[in-house]
Amino acid sequence: MAKELQVLSALDVAKTQWYHFTAIIIAGMGFFTDAYDLFCISLVTKLLGRIYYHVDGAEKPGTLPPNVSAAVNGVAFCGTLAGQLFFGWLGDKMGRKKVYGMTLMLMVICSVASGLSFGHNAKAVMSTLCFFRFWLGFGIGGDYPLSATIMSEYANKKTRGAFIAAVFAMQGFGILAGGMFAIIVSSAFRARFDAPAYEVDAVASTVPQADYVWRIILMVGALPAALTYYWRMKMPETARYTALVAKNAKQAASDMSKVLQVDLEAEEQKVQQLAQDKSNSFGLLSKEFLRRHGLHLLGTTSTWFLLDIAFYSQNLFQKDIFSAIGWIPPAKTMNAIEEVFRIARAQTLIALCSTVPGYWFTVAFIDKMGRFAIQLMGFFFMTVFMFALAIPYNHWTHRDNRIGFVVMYSLTFFFANFGPNATTFVVPAEIFPARLRSTCHGISAASGKLGAIVGAFGFLYLAQNKDKAKADAGYPAGIGVRNSLIVLGVVNFLGMVFTLLVPESKGKSLEEMSGENEDDNQPGEQSSYNSRTIAV
Repeated sequence: MAKELQVLSALDVAKTQWYHFTAIIIAGMGFFTDAYDLFCISLVTKLLGRIYYHVDGAEKPGTLPPNVSAAVNGVAFCGTLAGQLFFGWLGDKMGRKKVYGMTLMLMVICSVASGLSFGHNAKAVMSTLCFFRFWLGFGIGGDYPLSATIMSEYANKKTRGAFIAAVFAMQGFGILAGGMFAIIVSSAFRARFDAPAYEVDAVASTVPQADYVWRIILMVGALPAALTYYWRMKMPETARYTALVAKNAKQAASDMSKVLQVDLEAEEQKVQQLAQDKSNSFGLLSKEFLRRHGLHLLGTTSTWFLLDIAFYSQNLFQKDIFSAIGWIPPAKTMNAIEEVFRIARAQTLIALCSTVPGYWFTVAFIDKMGRFAIQLMGFFFMTVFMFALAIPYNHWTHRDNRIGFVVMYSLTFFFANFGPNATTFVVPAEIFPARLRSTCHGISAASGKLGAIVGAFGFLYLAQNKDKAKADAGYPAGIGVRNSLIVLGVVNFLGMVFTLLVPESKGKSLEEMSGENEDDNQPGEQSSYNSRTIAV
């Protein structure tokens, strides 16, 4: 590689040091908050239904009407999608660091504000809650491309996959923290304000103080983000952005000298040469980009899209599955706060046993097995387990077979996280050129969120009982849970097919992957995928 900058090769071969771990924590806290915020809403939706949609004399507790439920659960996804595209683009325009603080502040302010939703009547509370959760999602969306890009640009090439995956794995802790905090809050309130079950006394089963429970749970999401704000602001801009995009060799060398604690010279000539090299200045919408990276972008967007359809359709319907197999007793036999406690306990158990270990398996194996193998394997097992749940579905609904169902269900999750859920996040941060890296990661992530919206809402309607009378209040008849699981099996199979478009980036430097420091007059030097620059 004729034009390899010393500052970049120093980062590539650096031993794993303390700054790598601080970067994981600083970048990971965004994901911690992200997971906490997105998943804690599913803990409190039943409570919101009881508080704001109580119907006098009804035999079952109040629930959110379908359109409100979809809005509360989904508005953050829409915000995230917009944020990924906007901040992804901004991160390439203004620099990773400048934008990084903005996304965090947005998350802190909106977390607090969503717990302060105004008014006492249902309409006012739900509208303000949705408004602030949209902007919360917008901030969270910015965190995806920026955290991945910052981590990939700081990491060395030997353990880069593990570092980016570790940032993503903080999501697991966020889900756990959400569940555990909800358990603590609901236990404290349950002990202090005792209430009868709904069937005993409908009105008294929801104590007035229950309104604080959901607000506290939502607002605590601001804490971890606020704590890392100072450290985010102190982090220097990544050398790859400074040198390759901003073309400031001196700044890149001095920033990284501090981080790596070695002396690096500013190679201004090389940076100037790179600046004059027209073959590396193509834009996102150019033919050259299409030729070099078109299939890769198709690969990263389609796999993330398909994965999230499967992933989010499961995650949001955990509580329905738990009720169906009897882990959570019928709503009318509990009071409002007890219900929060039971749902939180079930979700935390699933997270502890399958979600969290899956993430860390990826961290441990991604630089040994490679991204491609893990992604293919994950999709394969998800397909297998989905069909194994769907085809003998009636068998799983019998009381004696409940544990088997939960085990299979947990394994699907385990292989989502030790599989495509982690790798679809890692790969887009590695295979595109520095000046488009954050944008392309944002596009891939937004495509994933589109899948999440399809998964979360499409399946909310699809999984309803075929018999309209047995469907949830206000929903049309669907195709039933069994057929929904078959559809998800097919989705996972397609994910396996599209994985074939994604290149392997294990052990290669970022510039090697994107063909950024190719020298025109050395024909023997091929980049990792025949994307030779054309001599101009």
